[in-house]
Amino acid sequence: MTALLEVQNLSVRYGRSPALGGVDLSVGEGELVAVAGANGAGKSTLVNAVAGWSRGRATASGAVRLAGREVSALPTHKRMQLGMALVPEGKSAFERMTVEENLRLVRPPRHAAGTRYEIEDVYRVFPQLPDRAQARCSTLSGGERQMVAIGRALRAAPRLLILDEPSVGLAPRLVVEVLEHIRRLVSDGLSVLLVEQNVKATLEVADRLYLLEQGRVTGAGTRAEMRDDQRIVSAYLGKLGR
Repeated sequence: MTALLEVQNLSVRYGRSPALGGVDLSVGEGELVAVAGANGAGKSTLVNAVAGWSRGRATASGAVRLAGREVSALPTHKRMQLGMALVPEGKSAFERMTVEENLRLVRPPRHAAGTRYEIEDVYRVFPQLPDRAQARCSTLSGGERQMVAIGRALRAAPRLLILDEPSVGLAPRLVVEVLEHIRRLVSDGLSVLLVEQNVKATLEVADRLYLLEQGRVTGAGTRAEMRDDQRIVSAYLGKLGR
């Protein structure tokens, strides 16, 4: 499988404090790759560094390549123009605006790197949203707000969609629903890098999974391989399965 995203020896420091140490990973064309790990393992730091974004004063080193092009030195908006879109953890929809107003904030670029998603296309991906098009996002459920956030990212016509903890605060049923929508996007050809705390649900949709512990990759494999990994079973599947 051709690699769309290649990350090599990616390290991140905040001042003198290391947050990520020498991470290697890849995402193929039309592949859903997930990153699992405990709180504080460095998952958000990883995807933010891939996207070139940080909440603090981070220093990053290593290589990030998108479709064979080195993008490590590029700012976030340049990476976005090349086809990389990040949906960060937390509130990603403007709550005082309607669903449609949120989606209209982003216009597909003239020279789209990936598939162009018009608002009508977003509504086809998330059929719950058309009936809520004129509703303020503050009135939506958590799952609907997450769909708006993903839909807005799709409007940028990405080749690679990066999702940081899309299930935070969602009921279990909504977690499954959102992840199933993401899987269908991958089936349509989009590549996804997913950080997700619900490992059990993630293993139902991911093609491959990386285990991140204390800023380092300590395990990687296919969905089947990682489902049988005893570290995954003891730390996540057993607890989540009860």
